[in-house]
Amino acid sequence: METIKLRDDYIKLGQALKAAGLVDSGVVAKVVIQDGLVKVNGEVEYQRGKKLHVNDVVDFDGETIKIVK
Repeated sequence: METIKLRDDYIKLGQALKAAGLVDSGVVAKVVIQDGLVKVNGEVEYQRGKKLHVNDVVDFDGETIKIVK
């Protein structure tokens, strides 16, 4: 499980996928999110701009990202 440490109150879903190295660009992040391939806290998420906060968990392509402070 990968962790992303927040610098602010939140990070957007697309940015988190890029920061974790799971996608190469914002365009790829947009496509995989719109295609329903990304889950946030166990629910499919379709908004690239979804704000992730501490303890949120993202699942994509067999990888898991946890947001920490």
